Formats: sequence, C-alpha cells, structure tokens
Amino acid sequence: MDKGKRVTGAARDKLAAELKTAYESGASIRSIAESSGHSYGFVHRILTAAGVTLRGRGGFTRNRASS
Repeated sequence: MDKGKRVTGAARDKLAAELKTAYESGASIRSIAESSGHSYGFVHRILTAAGVTLRGRGGFTRNRASS
C-alpha cells in the first residue's frame, strides 16, 4: 500500500480486517500504524469503523482514590 494513497472499497475492508485481527491479538495502535505505514489516526479510525472496542490506555489514572 502506497503511503498517502486513499484506501477504498474492498481494499479498505480487507485492510480493516487485517488491522482488527492484529489489534485483537494484542498489538497496540501505534505498533500497527508503524508496521503498516499508516498514521495513528488512520488506524484508530479504521478500527473504530470496524466496530472494535478499543482498550484503555492503562497506567496511572488521576481518578484513583487516595489512601
């Protein structure tokens, strides 16, 4: 896939399925973006459009009750 080239139709559906499989196998959006040559935003939009439930960012959250 050429960088910056519009992905439509069957090619977009195929790409969405591949990215969905990678994400559901545990890959991060950033790692998928890097390996596929697409931006983080593009991968995020494709996954969202494919109906994927995105994982939380994890790590420290400020909303935790203090002890």
